[in-house]
Amino acid sequence: QVQLVESGGGLVQAGGSLRLSCAASGRTFSNYAMGWFRQTPGKEREFVAAISGSGDRTFYADSVKGRFTISRDNAKNTMYLQMNSLRTEDTAVYYCARRLFGTVAVGSLEYKYWGQGTQVTVSS
Repeated sequence: QVQLVESGGGLVQAGGSLRLSCAASGRTFSNYAMGWFRQTPGKEREFVAAISGSGDRTFYADSVKGRFTISRDNAKNTMYLQMNSLRTEDTAVYYCARRLFGTVAVGSLEYKYWGQGTQVTVSS
């Protein structure tokens, strides 16, 4: 079965950088698109970024364009989210997710498997 495990979260000062990782178990990692979502208490889980199965296509939420970069290393079964120029409003629990298809998607209902989440806190 598919298992996703996020890591790399923590406390960082505004303007700083952080890189999140999502390690995936299971076969055929490269066949499926993956994405990052984030959630704060009392709010709906929101889309952050997505990447196609092969990594040739990416898509970002407007709020993170130019600051975050999604990537994947299929040989290592790992997806990354490089976060630069962090702002306090980026504070959230970040989740990685995997689709059942290879194309990017922005809706949480389009993703089948989810990690446990990793906390990112940006201080002012």
